[in-house]
Amino acid sequence: MTHTHGKAGISATGAPEQMPEAAAGHVLTRRGMAGGLLVILSLVILFLPSPYVIETPGPTQDVLGRSGSTEVVSVKGGQTYTGSGKLLLTTINAGGLPGSMVTNMEALLGWANPKAMVVPREAIIPEGMTADEYRKQEVSDMSGSQDAAAKAAISFLQAKGYQTDGIEITMHVDDIGGPSAGMMYALGAIDKLTPEDETGGRTIAGTGTIDEKGAVGAIGGINLKLMGAKRDGATWFLAPKANCSQVAGHVPDGLRDVQVETLDQAYEAVVEIGHSRGEDLPRCTVDSSSPSK
Repeated sequence: MTHTHGKAGISATGAPEQMPEAAAGHVLTRRGMAGGLLVILSLVILFLPSPYVIETPGPTQDVLGRSGSTEVVSVKGGQTYTGSGKLLLTTINAGGLPGSMVTNMEALLGWANPKAMVVPREAIIPEGMTADEYRKQEVSDMSGSQDAAAKAAISFLQAKGYQTDGIEITMHVDDIGGPSAGMMYALGAIDKLTPEDETGGRTIAGTGTIDEKGAVGAIGGINLKLMGAKRDGATWFLAPKANCSQVAGHVPDGLRDVQVETLDQAYEAVVEIGHSRGEDLPRCTVDSSSPSK
């Protein structure tokens, strides 16, 4: 009589017993089902909404030109002049903000894209903010930035001895929100109200908030704005000094950065560039974001 070992599938001689064909097929079927379910679950996860925002270089806009049929910088009550160059404000396209959605798949593709930034939504948007609240905030920030830019431009012109009584400056750009174009708005207003051809025919891009006193402040996503400026033909980029740690080492070939802290410095940089004297203007370094002593 042959006796089997206490462990199933092992004979008295120590040789493994053969699994019946029906049982083997059942195991393979279960494994196949488990694999299929895993694939389906993975696909479902990939197409679920992502908690991230994906940012890419947005369009630029010449503040000396038009947005649709409307002048970006409109002046009433004063003589205006036309220059030969361009002053480009720079923007970011963002997906995943309130009112829009990106999937986990899109977030993964964004991480693999050297021309994109993937940022946790809570780092940009307060938790619980609705699409309507976000839109109103963006419009409010943009309106405040344009008002500050107009006042800073008027103060700048008055300090230079220009007559500004009765001058009214308004700004308009379609589909652009937030405060980051303030410095470029102010430069555009000054350029239009002065007879000098400040740009000298060059294409100069930039970004930065501005207050009524002409102080230039930091903005987000400046690396992407550098890419957008280079893509659209700019050869110079005015960057807030407070952003210099993100600018240094990330300026695309063919684009030259200039650090600025005030509207006066930004205007002087434009004039120097327009007169082919820009090479000595201060560039961003890793430690140049530190407060001035």
